[in-house]
Amino acid sequence: MKVAVAWSGGKDSALTLYTILSQKIYNISCLLTSFTREYDRVTMHGVRRSLIIRQAKALEIPLYGIYIPAHSTMHEYSEIMGKAANKLKKEGVKAIAFGDIYLEDVRRYREENLAKADIKTIFPLWGKDPNIVARQFIELGFKAIIVCVSSKLLGKKFVGRQYDKNFLNSLPPNVDPCGERGEYHTFVYDGPIFKKKVEYQTGETVLRENFYYIDIY
Repeated sequence: MKVAVAWSGGKDSALTLYTILSQKIYNISCLLTSFTREYDRVTMHGVRRSLIIRQAKALEIPLYGIYIPAHSTMHEYSEIMGKAANKLKKEGVKAIAFGDIYLEDVRRYREENLAKADIKTIFPLWGKDPNIVARQFIELGFKAIIVCVSSKLLGKKFVGRQYDKNFLNSLPPNVDPCGERGEYHTFVYDGPIFKKKVEYQTGETVLRENFYYIDIY
């Protein structure tokens, strides 16, 4: 089956891709990433598109970018994603894999909207214990940096850190170990599915709308 993998550049995307590849029953068509058009950055966490391009090259998988206008409405977002899904369908994609773990409303939204394009959904991490998922990622040898954190739940000292067991052990009890509710986001730069390490440098950290972001380039 020809599938696309929803790709934010973070740990759950990477673990989803790893799981899909290890099953050896899917043909990976592309990595599917949404960017904010005006900023040329990942819509979810602000990582530069150039870094995602480097990831795709290091993985040797084509990148399929979807460009969302800044401050777009949910309706506009759904329309753009719908057009992308229809295009992927014409290219032979039968399903899209996501890294969601337990948020029912998010899963339902994806399933209902992709069904309109007759595209199935795959959730390799669904229902797993977030603690196990987080530690599995590390134990498999993946490497990631924290690129965005909630200023209300974590604070500036957490952004820019390596995603490792020390990071997990330092998380407050009210923060999901996988950041499933958006408490933090990561950028993966190495691991078992990468053909080479993604080199990057860190820049300044800024606070915007209750989130700390570290610029990497």
